[in-house]
Parts: sequence; C-alpha cells; structure tokens
Amino acid sequence: MSGQSLQIGVLSSQAGWHATALLDALKGHDVTPCFFPIQRLAAWTGEPSQVEVYGQRLEDCQALIVRTIPIGSLEQIIFRMDALHRLEHMGMRIMNSPKAIERTVDTYYTDFLLRDAGILTPRTMVTEDFEQALEAFRAMGDVVVKPLFGSEGKGMRRVSDEDTAYRVFRSLELDRYIFYLQEYIPHGQEDIRAFVVGDRVIAAMRRRGNGWKTNVAQGAEVEAIELPADLQELSIEAARLVGTEYAGVDLMPAEDGRVYVLEVNSIPGWRGLRKTVTFNVADVIVEYLLCSLAKD
Repeated sequence: MSGQSLQIGVLSSQAGWHATALLDALKGHDVTPCFFPIQRLAAWTGEPSQVEVYGQRLEDCQALIVRTIPIGSLEQIIFRMDALHRLEHMGMRIMNSPKAIERTVDTYYTDFLLRDAGILTPRTMVTEDFEQALEAFRAMGDVVVKPLFGSEGKGMRRVSDEDTAYRVFRSLELDRYIFYLQEYIPHGQEDIRAFVVGDRVIAAMRRRGNGWKTNVAQGAEVEAIELPADLQELSIEAARLVGTEYAGVDLMPAEDGRVYVLEVNSIPGWRGLRKTVTFNVADVIVEYLLCSLAKD
C-alpha cells in the first residue's frame, strides 16, 4: 500500500496539542491527514450508510487514530463508541480499537482483567451501596476514592478518616455515583509511566508529585529512567491484556518492594514524556500504524 495514497484521520474533541502532533507526523510520512471533531459525528444507516462529519465520510480514510473521548452524557458516550464500532465493522483500522477503549476508560473493567491474569493491582471495592462502601473503608482504613471514568488524576480523593468518608460517600450517593474505593499504597509520592507501542516500551519516566498524586497534569515532575526488563514485560503484558496497540501503563513500586499496575491508558498523553526523550513520540505511533497497515 503506497503511503501517497493513504488518508488517515485523527478523531478528537479539538485540534489540541496531541492531535496536532499526530497530524504533523502524518504529513511528515506523506500521508493525507484528516481531522474529525468527535462531537460532530453523524451516522447514517440505509442510503447512505456512512459515518460522517459535515458530509465528510470517515470511512474514506484507511485508518483512524482516536485521540480523545471527551466527557458527555451517557447517550453521547454510547453513540460515539457505537460509531467507532460501526466504522470497525465497515473495515476501518482504528487505533486504539473501540473494544480496547471501552476496557480502559472503565477503571473496574481494567482492574479485573489485570487481576484475573495475575497482575498485581491495589485491593479495590466497587459498589452502589453506601453501607457497603463504608464497611469497605473500615476494612481498608486508607483509601483513594476514584471516579469509574476519569483521567489525569481529576476527581480522586484520599480518605483516611471515617467522618470524612461518611461525608464524601453521602455526597456521592446523592449524585448517584458508583463508590470506587482503592486501598492506598504508600509509594513515596512517585510512580512510573511506561509508554508502550506495539510489543515494546519506547520510553519510561518517573513521576514525582508534591503529594500522593503523581499525574503530570497535577504538577508532578518527571525524569527519564531505563525500565528494567521485568517491568518492561509487565507493561507490555498489561497493554496486551486490554487490547491496546499503544498505551500509557502506570506502575507503582510500593515501599514494600512490590510493583502494582495502577492503570492502562488507551488514549495516553505524552507532553510530560517528551521532556525525557530525544525523539518524536507521535512519529513512533504513526510509524507503527503505517507498518501494520502495510502488513495488512
């Protein structure tokens, strides 16, 4: 398949930094890039049968890179994912696949896939019931309360006092949220982000926070590290289990020496990572996609 003939789309909420980096990388490989704002998707069945943005058919592209699935109503999220499934059913190559995105945006889904495969994750309790949540807190004593769907550390709260737990849980109950409680793991205010593309870790960085949160978006400092072979294998296996082709895998070396997998992000950012590498991460993602298309 000739690179000159290829059209590849980037689907995102806006043409922000990451989307622009991917579009520029595509241009650098003699590929015609197309940008599609995800909030403008429209899908037809019958005649015509297509997914479009203002009349521009997404299926005219040979592949689609999904950059963001923004916050929306349940109906909006379901429709966006339905549209991706529809495109995949029509033969389009989507990276990452709709199935992988569904697995990883849902924290509980990711957690049980990893746990069931023998990968260590923090002890977790998920429930809709206030009393069960309070009992789980009492059993663990120090927990991180997370949104089921979340990113960049937003909406997370550490709770280690029962009165605070009572107030936080009542607030969540009033808004009909799920209680997602994860045992707090002492970690020296740092963790590791491994960036996986295909079957290799292309880079890794240590993130050091000002508090217990270690997200770059929350102000953590970063430094490049050479990830040991066993942690590279762990990261690649975690990405494989959820079906991602490129991913950010968050590892937490605990103070007791064990290493936990906290998250597998199927739409990972790399603004922090670029400070630690000498190559263009977007180029690596695009090169991987083009190589896989050529094999097809």
